Amino acid sequence: MRVRLKDLGLSIEGTHLAGLVDKLYEELDGRNVRVRPHVWLSTEWFSPAGVPGFAIPFYLAHKRLRRLERSQFLDVEGASRADCLRIMRHETGHAIQHAYQLHRRRKWQQVFGKSSTDYPEYYRPNPASKRYVQHLRLWYAQSHPDEDFAETFAEWLRPRSDWRVRYKGWPALKKLQYVDELMEELSLLKPRVTARRIIEPLHKLGQTLDSHYTERRRKYTTVFPDVYDADLRRLFSDQPHHRRAEAASAFLRRHRGEIRHLVAKWTGEYQYTLDTVLGNIIGRCGNLRLRAVGNERQLLMDFSVLLTVKTMHFLYEQGRRDWIAL
Repeated sequence: MRVRLKDLGLSIEGTHLAGLVDKLYEELDGRNVRVRPHVWLSTEWFSPAGVPGFAIPFYLAHKRLRRLERSQFLDVEGASRADCLRIMRHETGHAIQHAYQLHRRRKWQQVFGKSSTDYPEYYRPNPASKRYVQHLRLWYAQSHPDEDFAETFAEWLRPRSDWRVRYKGWPALKKLQYVDELMEELSLLKPRVTARRIIEPLHKLGQTLDSHYTERRRKYTTVFPDVYDADLRRLFSDQPHHRRAEAASAFLRRHRGEIRHLVAKWTGEYQYTLDTVLGNIIGRCGNLRLRAVGNERQLLMDFSVLLTVKTMHFLYEQGRRDWIAL
């Protein structure tokens, strides 16, 4: 943890990331997109304004760092091949916007809005909206016009997306059709911005792994409510002799999608709302160091009942708190 980021000796070349970048370029070739975004390692995913490229988090370049990321934040954004490509397509949308300065076009502004709109600290999505594509999780397209375009582009680029059928009857289809026409036009035009600038490259970052994760925890740490503690301790175990059992937080993450779907059927609530409550509970299980002991299916059913009850409490006693931190 005392190693400086620039001393990690990491590069994209020779890793699985290089193969994924090549796959991305193949997808762009297949759709006659001229821009090939340059990529580099940094601390997180981002495509800087005015730069036709994007950064990839350094932890994806080495399996030990992926394990460290998971131990620190319970998840690894872009860990799987499918998830990494999904994010790469999104970031490529930003890179193409920057390369052609698309946000200056009147038609682009009419379709997506003004890029100059301030990014919010929080956004409140409408999970039922059909005005936006659904590509990355948490209805990310609804957070800002730039993200709306990047998500629409990513959905357009995704192999076998069949977007004309999937979004038939949705207002979002007009955005996809616009991107389809726009990409055909741009296939004949040279990008206006071609400089291969890189921002905050890993080899120039002097902070240590420890300071990096300390800063990130300070930025993203959420104080999980303790209203679930008594129920969670009845369902899971904090006894020392169960310390080798699977962590309750890991058990719940593994079944997160199944639990959301099941409870959504029972309550009629959006899975987004359920995920907000479930995320709080998973965090609290981690804080309490609880373990999942007993029959897995019974635990799953018992917890689903608990989540149903807690969701009703969340909705009708505390009010809807369905704002998402950006």
